[in-house]
Amino acid sequence: MILYMVLAGTFGLFMAWGIGANDVANAMATSIGSRAITLKQALIVAAIFEFAGAVLAGGQVTSTIRKGIFDAGLVSGQPELLVFGMLAALLAAGTWLLIASNMGWPVSTTHSIVGAIVGFAIAALGMEAVKWSKIGTIAMSWVVSPLCAGVIAYLLFTSVQRLVLDKDRPLVQARRYVPFYMFLAGFFMTLVTLFKGLKHVGVELSVVQSYGIAIGIGLLIAVVGAYFVRKIHVDEKASRAQEFASVERVFGVLMIVTACCMAFAHGSNDVANAVGPVAAVLSVAQTGQVGQSSAMPLWVLVLGGGGIVLGLGTYGRYVIQTVGRNITHLTPSRGFAAELAAAGTVVVASGTGMPISTTHTLVGAVMGVGMARGIAALNLGVVRSIFLSWIVTLPAGAGLSICFFYLLRSLLS
Repeated sequence: MILYMVLAGTFGLFMAWGIGANDVANAMATSIGSRAITLKQALIVAAIFEFAGAVLAGGQVTSTIRKGIFDAGLVSGQPELLVFGMLAALLAAGTWLLIASNMGWPVSTTHSIVGAIVGFAIAALGMEAVKWSKIGTIAMSWVVSPLCAGVIAYLLFTSVQRLVLDKDRPLVQARRYVPFYMFLAGFFMTLVTLFKGLKHVGVELSVVQSYGIAIGIGLLIAVVGAYFVRKIHVDEKASRAQEFASVERVFGVLMIVTACCMAFAHGSNDVANAVGPVAAVLSVAQTGQVGQSSAMPLWVLVLGGGGIVLGLGTYGRYVIQTVGRNITHLTPSRGFAAELAAAGTVVVASGTGMPISTTHTLVGAVMGVGMARGIAALNLGVVRSIFLSWIVTLPAGAGLSICFFYLLRSLLS
């Protein structure tokens, strides 16, 4: 049983590393690609906020069977099957994330682990054990997530263009309209933090209370932001290019705020993709029984948070290059519109139960910003590769998991 626990910890760290190399890199790519922050600064932001989100809000209890892909009761008489399955799923999902990250493909870590668990269920229990309706819902997010975020990002950046950037005196216009965008940033980022980042900490807030707090914080940020924006000196002799650069610096500051909030919310949610199966193995190893939920030891959350930060620092540059620079050219104002659109989509999804992938959402938002400048602004070859990688993720995770399941069962039985 100690061997199972060691393997679970090792494979869980590998999976967390993959999340950092792919998903977190994806989340930080807009900030880095627009040059709002450097890679070193992004590492600091991720180290603090991803780790804090994972450890403080990563959940004291997590479902052992992620996303209800199959019924745990089917393996209640054979707990060792669940152990082999969760180990195979972690190893398969981590391997696929390693491959995708090496290719620079931003894929969904949730879909990777779901595909891996589907593979285990097929190998151990047969096709009929999988809840295929759930898989259909997940597949919907391939279309829903990028489409919603892309439309919102398109509208947001178009408004920034027309109200601020395309004017003769963009800095004068920024002093008038940027506080409104600051309100939106405060509003949506507060909701993302409340809905996604703090939902496991025991903070029980109604929807009305959450929106009330978000409006209050949004207004506060807008008022403080308006004060500082108005203190920016408008030189009557300054060229339009100089004013434009000053406006972009303002949006750059906003991007740092949005990146911190998204990192905290991401850490609190996606760490479960790595530590959920680990908790399942630990529970079986300690009790000898299959439970629907498992207590989450603090060291497992620390393991997950540390692995995420390590993955971003050691291997995240490939996905950062793809999302931040290869899809379309980003500036702070464009990157801000993309991150805000992604946050808005996450909020809408939380309220409506819409199937969503944060990875697909952010990529869709970046594409929406590019479309606002015309389809020629998009690198369609890169977009095509990304879409194909999304479609391949579920079957790739499943296929690898089946192979690893049979391998582990033959070695460990």
